[in-house]
Formats: sequence, structure tokens, C-alpha cells
Amino acid sequence: MLALTALVPSNSMTFREVPTAESKILWVHENGRSDKRYLPETIGPGVAIFDYDNDGWMDILFVNSGESVFFHPATVLLSALYRNNQDGSFTDVTKKAGLLANLFGMGAAIGDYDGDGFQDVYLTGYGKSVLYRNSSDGTFREVTAASGIDAPGWSTSAVWFDYNNDARLDLFVCQFADHSSLKSCGATNSYGGNIEGVRETETSYCFPAVFPPMASHLYRNDGNGRFSDVSKETGILGSLGKAFGVVATDINRDGYLDLFQASDTVANFLFANREGKAFEEIGLAAGVGYSEHGLPRSGMGVDASDFDEDGRQDLFVANVDQETFSIYHNNGDETFTDFSKESGIADPTRLLSGWGLRFFDYDNDGSVDLILANGHPNDHVDKRTQGVTYKEPLLLFHNEGNGKMVDVSKTAGSVFQNRYAARGLAVGDLNNDGYPDVVVGINGGAPLVLYNNATIRNNWVGLRLVGTRANAAATGALIKWSADGQVRSRVKTGGGSFLSSHDPREILGLGKAGEVDWVEIRWPKPSERVDRFTGLALNKYLTIVEGKGIE
Repeated sequence: MLALTALVPSNSMTFREVPTAESKILWVHENGRSDKRYLPETIGPGVAIFDYDNDGWMDILFVNSGESVFFHPATVLLSALYRNNQDGSFTDVTKKAGLLANLFGMGAAIGDYDGDGFQDVYLTGYGKSVLYRNSSDGTFREVTAASGIDAPGWSTSAVWFDYNNDARLDLFVCQFADHSSLKSCGATNSYGGNIEGVRETETSYCFPAVFPPMASHLYRNDGNGRFSDVSKETGILGSLGKAFGVVATDINRDGYLDLFQASDTVANFLFANREGKAFEEIGLAAGVGYSEHGLPRSGMGVDASDFDEDGRQDLFVANVDQETFSIYHNNGDETFTDFSKESGIADPTRLLSGWGLRFFDYDNDGSVDLILANGHPNDHVDKRTQGVTYKEPLLLFHNEGNGKMVDVSKTAGSVFQNRYAARGLAVGDLNNDGYPDVVVGINGGAPLVLYNNATIRNNWVGLRLVGTRANAAATGALIKWSADGQVRSRVKTGGGSFLSSHDPREILGLGKAGEVDWVEIRWPKPSERVDRFTGLALNKYLTIVEGKGIE
């Protein structure tokens, strides 16, 4: 597969913001903002990067806000699917594809739940959520009612993953607070506290602490397009939270995918998967439920990766201003230690509010870096708290390989010098040059499409993994690779970020190594097969099918 080298500028910036004239992406998020300042208005949008038509190029889905009990737009507002034209531009194919659901959308979870080789779409929203089955002909068909998935209330992030290792993708849906009262707030109970010099009667967005918590939901894939709500029998229903972000990963290397759920104003949850039969909520005991001072925070975006390369999955959660973000080092015994200060994350994030985020290797040196999308929830916060603003900068951290994350935002491109009301963030290779690009959803604004300039020119190997005995997405697979004798590893996680879904392909960074010694895939249960490859071609994408090799 050829890379479009013409899309990679020769200047030294790391990421280049793509102008609308080039991308042809005209969509703008509608947040439904009203004088009542209902909290759902300030949360979206999510974004997704995925290949809906299997042409080998990543397309983009933007989630919009439509009809709800508190928002009645004059015209129908739809989410937008943009097909990649393979020349740097995109075409809106929303109506042609049949993505016509009118809902107050939040996020998107992408996964091939029926194993037919085409990616399906689950849209979360306020009041209702929608499941679309990919018809494999460039169109989608809504199958929500027939599927048995009926997430109540206000759904935010969702993740497809195989919790019971039966090779079928199940669905976890985050439920936020009970906002059915449509409560709006003045200064006292709003984000940012009391306003000095502003009338107490001014309506603002409520601090989520004023709303009752809700339980998230888990739906087991029974095959034949049907799902069963197993939230109660698996223990999920017993944990009441205010869920925003979720990531599926294996924290204890037992071969079962666990869930880390960020909650706003209440404890974060870490659902430890006990052999696919039940989940034990261990957030408090694990050290990830509360801040280092024992207080609940405003958890929003999350992700998981082995940032310090010790073979264990570490966790990350972004919070609101004054709380700092946390990078949790995995101690190997189902406990974690907050390394935000030691890693260099704490100080740069202290006055920011984080949403979409992703561990990713933007320079292909083999170590995972980190990007953060930020913006305060309350558009009145500039009047309330000194040093805190509604629009905030993106942040990019480079992994130094010694447990340190260095803020390189100032040299990463002009887009990092601007401020945005950023929310969802997805990472994916839009131009197939082997360097991950970034798409950011802006609340009430046009999205950001950021191309990675690939200026360092490190080598890489791209993998599209297809499970046969394991789940088709290979979520939970352990990938190991060696270059110049240095062995690295990665777990293929599910979900992560905030309201968003990422390019499912894996890019293995090789640095300046002229060849990859070997690549090894340990497929998830029930397979646990190990496939090992040598002599792989560099700087191209390869499709690896479990047990069958390279296609």
C-alpha cells in the first residue's frame, strides 16, 4: 500500500492542521447551547477513525447533537460520516450510508460485533443510543431494537471487547448521572464555584455532584445479532458512578480484559475481570479510585498502555482544573501508584480540564507518547477562577524512555499554541504513511484534523490483526517485536480516550533500525495461539490472520 508522500510537508513542525479547503470536511458540531445551560450541551462531540468500506483507508465519523427533550433544532441534525478519498480530502457520505438517526449524540464505539469483516457503529447519546450494522455494501442498517441493547438514560463512552473470551465482541456502555430532572444551576452549584462580581442568579452548567449517580451496563454478545444485558449477574450494576471514559485492558496478565472507568465527582472504577464470570470493582484498593488525598475527582478521558516498558499495563485519567491528571504505574499486584509528579505530567495539566487523550507513538521510536485534548466544561469559568479559561491548549508529551514524559507542545506545531473547547479525540493513520494522525472534536465548533509530518523518518511495521479462534478485532492480543535486539511489547486495548474510537491497526515503531528482527502475536483467549514472523517488510501495513499468516 503506497503512502501519499505529497501530504507530508517538509517543514519541521510535528503536526499540521489541515485546512477545510484541503480536507473538504465542512461539518460543524452543534451543541444545542441554550440559556438554560443543560449539562449535556457542554460534553460532546466524540469522533471515530475507522475503515467503514474496507478499502484500506481510514474514514472519519463525527457525532452530532440532535433532537432531545431539551433541544429541538429547526432542521434535522445528523452525525457525519466522511469517506477518505485517498488524496487528502474527504467526502460526506452520511445520507448515502444511511446513518440517519436523530439523537442528541455523545460518542461512537466501532467494532465488528457479527464477525463479518465489516465495522459496525454504536452511537451513544442523551435519552437514546443507536446500533448500526454494516451491510458490507457501503451502507448501514439500524438494528437497535432487534439487538436487545437498550442502554437507559444518558450514555457517554462505550467499548467493544470480549469479556468472556467466547470470541464474540461484547459491549460496555458508560452511563452518566441521572439528568432527567433537567436541572440547571446558578453560581453556587456550577463548575468553577462562586462568581466574584457576577450575579448569583446567572444560569450556568451544573457541577455533576448535584445529580444522582448511575450504573453502567454490560451487554453479552449471544450471536445472531442478539445481546443480553448481563450487568446484574456480572456485578457491574452494583457500582453507581458518573461514567465518562472507559478503556479495556488486561491489568494483571491473566488473559481476561478488565475495565477502567473514569467517573466525574465520584470514585473511578476498576472492574477486575474474574475469569469472564464476574467483575470485581477494586478501584479503591488498587489506588486508582481517588486522588492521593483520598478525594473523588472529575474523571473524564482515560487510556491504558505500558508507558514505562516494564511489561505491565499502566493507566491514565484526565480530570478538571486544580485536580491534575494521573498516570498510574502498575505495581504488578493489582495495585497502582500515581506517577503524575515523577513522570512530569502533573504541573503542565494542573490548570487544565482533560477529555480526549491517547497513548501513541507519534515519532515511531518504539515508546508510547501522549496527546491530550483540553477545555473547561463551563463557558463562564473565565469569570470565576484566575488562570483557568474555557478554551485551552492541546498538549503533546514525548516519552523519554526513562519514566519521564516531556511536554513538547511548544515545538509540535502552531495548532498547539491555540486554544479550543476540545472534547473527543481519535488517533489514526489517515494518509497511510505509517505515522499516526489525530482528529479532535470541538464543542460547538469545527473539528481539528492534524496530520503527522513524520519529520523524524523512523522505520515502522503496521499490523492489521484478524482473529479467527480469538475475537475478530484481536482485542487483548499481546504483540511483541524486536529491532536491533531491543524487545518491546504492547497489549491491543479496546476503547480509551473520551467518546471516541481509534484506527484499529497497530504501528510498531522501530526507530532507526534497518530491519525488524521478529514480531510475535499472542492471540487472546480462547485461542492463545502464538504466531511469530521474521523478515517482515518495513514501512508498510500487513494483514495478519490468526493461524494463517500474512495476507
